[in-house]
Amino acid sequence: MADKQEFHDDRAILDIHDMPPFWPWIGLSLQHMFSMFGSTVIVPLLVGLSPSIALFASGVGTLLHIMITQRKIPAYMGSSFAFITPMLALMKTTGYPGIGQGVVGVGIVYMIVAAIIWAVGSDWVDRILPPIVVGPIVMVIGLSLAGSAATDAMMKNNHYNLEYFVIALITLFLAIGFNMLFKGFIGLIPVLLAIVCGYIISAFCGLVDLNAIASAPWFKLPAFEIPGLSYHFKIDWAAILSITPIAFVTMTEHMGHIMVLDELTGRDFFKNPGLNRTLAGDGAASLFAGLVGAPAMTSYGENIGVMAITKIHSVYVLMGAAGFAILFAFVNKLNVLIMQMPLPVIGGISFLLFGTIATAGIQVMVENKVDMGLKRNLMIASTVMVIGIGNAYLQIGHFQFTGLAFATIIGIVLNLVLPQKAASEREHEAKLALDKKLHEVSKSVTDEHKK
Repeated sequence: MADKQEFHDDRAILDIHDMPPFWPWIGLSLQHMFSMFGSTVIVPLLVGLSPSIALFASGVGTLLHIMITQRKIPAYMGSSFAFITPMLALMKTTGYPGIGQGVVGVGIVYMIVAAIIWAVGSDWVDRILPPIVVGPIVMVIGLSLAGSAATDAMMKNNHYNLEYFVIALITLFLAIGFNMLFKGFIGLIPVLLAIVCGYIISAFCGLVDLNAIASAPWFKLPAFEIPGLSYHFKIDWAAILSITPIAFVTMTEHMGHIMVLDELTGRDFFKNPGLNRTLAGDGAASLFAGLVGAPAMTSYGENIGVMAITKIHSVYVLMGAAGFAILFAFVNKLNVLIMQMPLPVIGGISFLLFGTIATAGIQVMVENKVDMGLKRNLMIASTVMVIGIGNAYLQIGHFQFTGLAFATIIGIVLNLVLPQKAASEREHEAKLALDKKLHEVSKSVTDEHKK
C-alpha cells in the first residue's frame, strides 16, 4: 500500500483530498449523515441521554478527528454501543455527571495510549496484524452486525412483521438499482435515495408519526450537560473506573475500522498519519462528548460501508456530514423527522452497508494471496470468524470484551504462537523431499546404466 501524501487512488471516484462540486457535495454529505443517524441517536435513547447532543458531539468529534489526523482519514465518529451497559447502571445512580466523567476518562485513556505509540512507534502493527488476521477481522466487523440488520428489517415489537420485511427488501433493491443502473450524480448517492424512498413508502404505510413532525418546533437548543455549569462537578472514581477500561476494547474495534479504510483507500494509515494520531482523534472526540453531555464516540462502520459502495472517500464529504449533524442538532423539526426513520428502512440499507464491509475482508485475503490450504491460516481464520460473528464475549465482573474485541485478541495471539506449518505438513513436505531425492538418485543410476 502506498502511504505517500501525493498518492492518488485512481480506483476511487473521489479520493481522500478530492473536493466535490458544491451541489453534489451537499447530497453526498447528507447521504453519510442519514447513514449514521439511526445508530448515533439510538445509543442516547437507550441510555436516557439527549439524542440532539449526541448528534452535535458526533459532528464536532468528526471534525476533531479529521483535523488531528491531518485530513488524511475519511472517518465519521458516532455514539459507541460498547459503553451502554455501564452507562445504564450509572444513570440509575449518579446520572450524567458520573457518565460524563467516565466518557472523559475514555478520551484520556486514548490520549495516553496514543502518546505511548508516538514514543515507541507502530512498526509492531504489521507483525501482529498480517493479512490472515486482518481479513477475518474485517469480515467479522461486517457480519457481526448482520443480526442487527435482520432484526430491524423483520421485527416489530419483537414479532415478525411481513410489511416491515417487504419495505426493507424494497429499500435494499432500490439501493442496488440506483447503484448499478444510474450514472452521474444519482449513481453517487444510491444510499441516500434508497433511504428517502423507503421513508416515503413507510409514511404511506403509516409507519411514520407525521403529527409528531408537524407539531415539533423548528428550532430548539439541545440540553447540554457541562460540568461546573449544568451540574456540580465532583470526581467519582467508581463511575470513572466502571467505564474507562472499556476503552481498551474499543481500541481493537478502532484498529479494525482502520484496516478496512486501509483496504478501501489503498493506504496504510497505521504509518501515515500513524496509529497515534488515529487514536488521538478518537480520544479527542470522546473527550469533547463527555464535556457536553454525550456518550463516548467511535468510528462508524455504516459510513465505511457507504464509501465502499460509492467509491467516494473524500474527507470533505465527511466534513460536510459533520456540519449537517451539528446543524440538525439545533433544527429540531429536521431532527424529529430523521428520528422517525422506520426500522425496516434502516435494516434494508444495513444489509448492503454491512455486507460491503465483510466483502472487503475477503478482498484483503485474496489480494494478499493468503493460502487457506495451510492449517495455520485455516485455524486462525476459522476461530476469529466464529468467535466474532457469534459474539462469544469474555465478561469478568462488569468488564466485557465484545465478540469482535475478543476475536481480535485471539487472532493476534494465534498468529504469534502458531508455527508457520503444522507438524503433519512439515512431515509431508519432508516425505515429498525425500521421495524427490530418491527419484533423482534412481534416475541418475538408470541413466548411468544406459550409458
